[in-house]
Amino acid sequence: MKILVLNCGSSSLKYQLIDMETVNVLAKGNYERIGEDEAFLTHKVGGEKLVINKGVKTHEQALNEIISCLLSPQFSTISSLDEISGVGHRIVHGGEIFKGSVLIDDKVIEDIKACAVFAPLHNPAAVQGILACKELMPNTPMVATFDTAFHQTMPKESYMYPIPKEYYEKYGIRKYGAHGTSHKYVANRLAELIAKPIEELKIVTCHLGQGASISAVDGGKCIDTSMGLTPLGGIAMVTRSGDLDPSVVTYIMDKENISPKDMESILNKKSGLSGMTGLAPDFRYIESVSNENTEAALAVDVFTSKVAEYVARYAAKMSGIDGIVFTGGIGENQINVRTKVCERLGFMGLTIDKELNNVKSEERKISTEESKVLAYIIPTEEEYMIAKDTLECINIK
Repeated sequence: MKILVLNCGSSSLKYQLIDMETVNVLAKGNYERIGEDEAFLTHKVGGEKLVINKGVKTHEQALNEIISCLLSPQFSTISSLDEISGVGHRIVHGGEIFKGSVLIDDKVIEDIKACAVFAPLHNPAAVQGILACKELMPNTPMVATFDTAFHQTMPKESYMYPIPKEYYEKYGIRKYGAHGTSHKYVANRLAELIAKPIEELKIVTCHLGQGASISAVDGGKCIDTSMGLTPLGGIAMVTRSGDLDPSVVTYIMDKENISPKDMESILNKKSGLSGMTGLAPDFRYIESVSNENTEAALAVDVFTSKVAEYVARYAAKMSGIDGIVFTGGIGENQINVRTKVCERLGFMGLTIDKELNNVKSEERKISTEESKVLAYIIPTEEEYMIAKDTLECINIK
């Protein structure tokens, strides 16, 4: 069975077509800058890469071009849309409504729209992708997989904020988390790699990328995570502030006469490590100049310090820790970040093998044999998890 996985951003559409019988990615790509004349599609299949420069205004137009590539005799990926058994959609925020992946119907679409208040850039784009599929592939079942679903096992002590309870009751203000699909995959993958039941393990998963979050996974269930009501909370990120004293926000708004909307934009797009340094919003660049740029060095230290703090916090919350997983663009590729984080956690008995750690985007153990805590790099496979959930939902039907 072939599953098409779609991940719609506000101006992008990433996709993978996966053969679930062989677990092979038949084709993948990304349509970028949707809505602009300079929009372009990068389509990859069988080691070949095709770049199509074609302006598209909507996600439906972008999906049309993607489907044309999938059907193209040039690549022989599929000969008919009937070969696609289902479409899995990545949805950033499911609020308290969605506890897991679900088959999409009109009610689900309306509920996803309702959750857009917590993910105003992502959920509306996902709905556009769903409606585009509904128009182009009306007889193909669709499934919604939510980044927040894995975190729905958190106890109230982890997700309730110490604010007047009326705001939770009226507006649903609480911690929801993000990157749940990734956290779930790498936690389960670690259990497979060390051949132990996940029910017996205490794992801290570190999804470190442009957006970054840490999760405590006890017995296969998330009991806490760093991101909050929105993906702005938690550790300092490349352009996002992460956790702050709330008075910092109100003080700046008062002094600069800034509206809530503008302040939110500053915290999401102009803060974090890039905001601290005044450098380009690219962690690779910030880290690369950290030897000669003191502000960049400080930013890297802030980032690694915050990651280590959350790992230690969650080890305490779980009353122990068996393993740490690094994933995401930074977690998989930034050798120095993993080194600094693990060195800060040496007090827990974690020791890193620098030779094993000298690798990028490769699944492997990086802790020493003597280490009391395991440390692994595990490249995330969010698309595969979405495809797996999609297949399960379709089969249940």
